[in-house]
Amino acid sequence: MSENPRSFRGVGTLLIAYAVLSILTGVALLYLGARLVVVGGSAYYLFASVAAILIGALIFRKSVWSVWVLCGLSVATLVWGLMEAGWNGWALIPRFDWLVVMGGVLAALWPVSRRVFAFHKAGPYFVATLVPAIFMLTCIIVPILDNPAVNTADHAVLKERDTAIFSRNAPDRAVGVSSSHDASSWTAYGGSNLSQKFSLASQITPENVGDMVKLWEFHTGDLRPADARYGYAAENTPLKVGDTLYLCSPSHAVFAINASTGEEKWHYDPHVDKAAGFTNGVTICRGVAYYEAPQQLTQCQSRIIWGTMDSRLLAVDAQTGAPCEDWADGGAYDLKQNTDTDVPGFISVTSAPTIVDGVAVVGHMVVDGQDYRAPAGVVRAIDAVTGELRWAWDLGRETPNAPLAEGEHFTHATPNVWSPMSADSDLNLVYVGTGNASGDFYGGNRSEKDEEYTDAVVALDARTGEERWHFRTVHHDLWDFDIGPAMNLVDWPTENGLRPALIQATKAGSIFVLDRETGEPLEPIEMYDATTGPGVPGERVSAQQPMSPNMPNTIGAPNKGEIETLAEADAWGISPFDQLLCRIQFHQMRYDGLFTPPTVGIGSISFPGNHGGMNWGGGAIDPDRGLMLINSERIPYQIYLIPRDDIADAKSVVDDRDHKTPFMPQIGLPYGAKKQPWMGPLKMPCIAPPWGYVAALDLKSKDVLWRRPMGTAADSGPLGIKTGLPVTVGTPSNGGPLATAGGLMFIGAALDNYLRAYDSLSGELVWEYRTDAGVNANPMSYEINGQQLIVAQVGGHDGMGTTSGDGYVAWGLRPEGYTGPKVVRSDMTR
Repeated sequence: MSENPRSFRGVGTLLIAYAVLSILTGVALLYLGARLVVVGGSAYYLFASVAAILIGALIFRKSVWSVWVLCGLSVATLVWGLMEAGWNGWALIPRFDWLVVMGGVLAALWPVSRRVFAFHKAGPYFVATLVPAIFMLTCIIVPILDNPAVNTADHAVLKERDTAIFSRNAPDRAVGVSSSHDASSWTAYGGSNLSQKFSLASQITPENVGDMVKLWEFHTGDLRPADARYGYAAENTPLKVGDTLYLCSPSHAVFAINASTGEEKWHYDPHVDKAAGFTNGVTICRGVAYYEAPQQLTQCQSRIIWGTMDSRLLAVDAQTGAPCEDWADGGAYDLKQNTDTDVPGFISVTSAPTIVDGVAVVGHMVVDGQDYRAPAGVVRAIDAVTGELRWAWDLGRETPNAPLAEGEHFTHATPNVWSPMSADSDLNLVYVGTGNASGDFYGGNRSEKDEEYTDAVVALDARTGEERWHFRTVHHDLWDFDIGPAMNLVDWPTENGLRPALIQATKAGSIFVLDRETGEPLEPIEMYDATTGPGVPGERVSAQQPMSPNMPNTIGAPNKGEIETLAEADAWGISPFDQLLCRIQFHQMRYDGLFTPPTVGIGSISFPGNHGGMNWGGGAIDPDRGLMLINSERIPYQIYLIPRDDIADAKSVVDDRDHKTPFMPQIGLPYGAKKQPWMGPLKMPCIAPPWGYVAALDLKSKDVLWRRPMGTAADSGPLGIKTGLPVTVGTPSNGGPLATAGGLMFIGAALDNYLRAYDSLSGELVWEYRTDAGVNANPMSYEINGQQLIVAQVGGHDGMGTTSGDGYVAWGLRPEGYTGPKVVRSDMTR
């Protein structure tokens, strides 16, 4: 008997399995698609589900129409996907990938399909199955691989333009070391007190950067203890004074090393209370400060001053590392004093003090969302020679800088200053950036003064602490949009000539330009209609928010005055299933744009979330080319409030350090809160890449000169599994850039283990180096012995998931006779 050409035999079981999977796929799409329609979303997936079920059913009926239904579904999806997402390969992945697989597998089953379906010619079969799949695959791959920088100006023209108005503005050395800056030094966290993060060293250029090699690496030995219930974050930018680099490790140990060779000179371990790290969840030291006394002293003629996670401000001799015994209390100032708290880590110093006019000005971080009666956000100036309190700026007091009376303490819960500061020695002003008053996501109980100074740039007199002016960047902050980036101080052209200016980037993505003497906006400020409705009971929502229409919002909208917003079509996933879940959540959550107020239930979407926008890494200024170089990210966050009656046994990390709660209890307020990146079930963001950019802003035209995604998928992926793929996705970032006079932008920051260099004018990626750990700190640069070095902490960030380490690495042009990097290890043991 001859074989029945339309029977299922042998390899036909593969076709049966294919049919079953098609039906199961259709059923899943039907369920999720129906849920999406119910909440007001797209009906496409109902159509797709019916088609997928029909394909499987027709295969069981041995009908050739199964092939043509797949063809029709693929073509319809191709058209729909391009209409909804455009030529965006990342956005098209969950729309097309499942059909690419279905078409490819069915094409591969031709040997059995031709017998079951009685196909006599391969041509029509492959046209129906493979051609649509190839078209869809092309729509995904080509835009992803063809991903040049977005350029808005001619590179050659920019090289010839006049940018002399953006002077390097380096003050005279007589005003203090931290205010001075030349090619051989890096005297404060941001290069100098101007915080331009600009190195005048120019040996390394876009033309020769490809010859850079690792010259030396220094290992502190400070790795997170195996039993630690907190993480490490390596976010330090060293100082360079003379021939010495001064740096700190996450546990706040300080090291002095030879700036040419990396060899250790001394180290000092303050033995920070581990309970402070647990209270905060992660321990960070972004920087130290250097002070050199103008008068003759018996000890510590020059000194390193820095703060710790357990609320101390310390001073050691810059030459020996010995504590300055005659400074404060044996070399330590207790920052908990007069704060009415004794919990280790409830207040902590994560950013370097700012040295100006003989004082170390220091703020502190306050653990978010714990107790309405949080510690004061007071800013203090400690005499750099004696360690005595010179002044304090306490917003809650009628006269903020008046001395405390006996038995008084600083006012609870006022906006604090945790981020890096800047200072102008000529104006004798220090610039601080505040957060919001206690209750990060609920502000119904805040005072009028709290509101006025929420997320504000404040200019304080360095001698007295008296306020000269302030500017509020967000009204009634309910999103934790505190000021993270340090202010960049520049000269700014106006109709009346150059003015000393301050550029403030924000987490919300806005960039403001202010006169740093008066606080007057040098670029127009307009009020943006921010919301469409009220928040939770007892809360008010500001109807308007300040924006600067002449300056770009660098999250995702390259044009001046634009704000990127989300729609259902922006929801994303690896597959149609996790994309559908994100689409459903988009409609279930509240979203009214940038300033959507938090709500209860499934919550609201905050985009960008409280990580930025632009965060503490801030921007770098290239005054020679008139550019602001910056990294930004576009990760939506999910925020929801929990009514007090619904919180069972609410305890803060402060009350119970052994059982950290997964939410912010906000004790004393009617709501607790929870914030988290808006993620799908595969632990990937619910919007398509890129999730992070680097960009250059033209300070003359105020346009985005270029912008490109930064960061690959090499060290991240679904469910936290590293893919190893060197494909640029544009990851979130933690850290910031360095600008050099040679015309380069150096930056790590991304969620992969690389340091990169971009041509500052063109945005071209001209060099990258694979590191042993994450580079989540701002790099710095200097010249020594005729050679320019680029130095960065290579230590990772437990909170961001990058690889941990304990290194500092120096790169430079390959010297003659180079045989490899020198490796130096500290003798500090922990």
